Amino acid sequence: MTVATPPAVQTKPQVQTYVTRSIAPTSPPTGAPPRITSIDALRGFDMFWIMGPELGHTLVLSFAALILGGKEHVPQWLSYNLNHPRWTGFSAWDMIMPLFLFIVGVAMPFSIGRRLEEGAGRTSIYLKALRRVALLWILGMIAQGNLLDFRLDRLRLYSNTLQSIAAGYLIATIVLVELRNWRWQIGLTAGLLLLYWACMAFIPFQGHRGEYTEQGNLGILLDKAIMGHFQDGTTYAWILASISFGATVMMGVLAGQLLKSSLDGWTKVGILAAAGLACLGLGWGWNMIPTPMGMPIIKHIWTSSMALWAGGWSLLLLAAFYGVIDVLGWRAWSFVFIVIGANAILAYMANKLFNIRGIGTIWFGGLTKHFGKGADFGLAVLTFGLMWAGMWFLYRKRVFLRV
Repeated sequence: MTVATPPAVQTKPQVQTYVTRSIAPTSPPTGAPPRITSIDALRGFDMFWIMGPELGHTLVLSFAALILGGKEHVPQWLSYNLNHPRWTGFSAWDMIMPLFLFIVGVAMPFSIGRRLEEGAGRTSIYLKALRRVALLWILGMIAQGNLLDFRLDRLRLYSNTLQSIAAGYLIATIVLVELRNWRWQIGLTAGLLLLYWACMAFIPFQGHRGEYTEQGNLGILLDKAIMGHFQDGTTYAWILASISFGATVMMGVLAGQLLKSSLDGWTKVGILAAAGLACLGLGWGWNMIPTPMGMPIIKHIWTSSMALWAGGWSLLLLAAFYGVIDVLGWRAWSFVFIVIGANAILAYMANKLFNIRGIGTIWFGGLTKHFGKGADFGLAVLTFGLMWAGMWFLYRKRVFLRV
C-alpha cells in the first residue's frame, strides 16, 4: 500500500507522482482540464453506507425509528431496502458492492488510458495491475478471510468485495490494453455476461445442471470443490462469478470512456441515463424469462441479470451525480462524500481493523445515554462525525491511502 497524491480523474493525460505527502495545489494548473468531481463523490456516497460499523445504515434506520416513534414503526419497504434479501431479489442495500466495482471501472480509462496514451508498454501496465490485484487480495483476506488469525483452518481464500474488485479489475485491464475500440469492448462485456449465463445454465457438475438454488448452482459447487475448507461457508459464489465481476467493472469502464470523451456534458448525461434504463430493462426482462434461457436476479452468485440490473442503477446514479456536480456545478453539498471517496479503501477497511463502534461508545456513550429515544441516532451521528473528521484531516494534509 502506498501513500499517494489524490486520485485525480482528468480528461487528458497528467503525470501522477507518488510521495509521502503531496504539496501540489488542490486545483489543476492553468489550462488543465477540470477534475471530474462526481466520480470521487459517488465513490464516497457508496462508502458512506458501510464505513465504520455500517454507519450510514445505522443513521437512516435510527433516524426513521426516532421520528416514527420506535423501531417497530419503521416501514417494511425501508427495512427491506436496508438489508440483503436472503436469495432472489434485489434491494437498495445490494447496490453497495456492484456500485463499488462499477466506480473502479469508471476511473480506469483515466488511469490506464493515460498510461497507454503516454506510450507505456503492456508489460509495465500488466505488472502494475498484478501488484494492485495482489494487494487487494491480501486486504480482502484481512477483511473477511481471517488472514490475521494465522490459522489455516480459519483461512478463507476468496470471500470479499476487494477480491471481486481485483478479479474484475484484472479482466478489465486486459480488455482495455488489448481492445482499444469501444465497440469491441461493448461486445466483450456482453460476451462475458452470456458466457457466465451459458456456464450456469448448461454445464453439468456433480449431478446438477441449470440450477439456481443456494447449494445446487454451479458457482457454489465449483467454489466448494476447488477451495475445499478454504471456502467461506456462505452461499456467495466467487470463482466462476469472476466472469460477471469483470462485466460489472467493464460497464464502469465504458461509462468512464464516455466521460473522457469530447461530447458536451448534457449529452453524456443523456447517454448514461439511456444506457442505465436499457440495462434495467434487459436485466429485469432476463429475470422474467423461465430458465434455462432466463436467469434470475441473485446477487449471491452475481447472475448476469443481476449485473445488468445493478449496472443500470449504477449508470443512473453516475448520470445524476455527474449532471448535478460537474455539469451544473453544484459541488458544495458533495464535499462530505468527496472526503470519504478520496480515501475509499481506508473507509472500507477501517472497521475491519478497528472497533469503530466501540470507540464511538467510549467517546460518546456517556453523553448519548441522556438523549432518551434519540440515543441510537445521536451515537451514530457522533461516531460518523468522529470518523469523518479523521478522514477530513487526512484529506486536508493530502494523505491518501491507495493500492
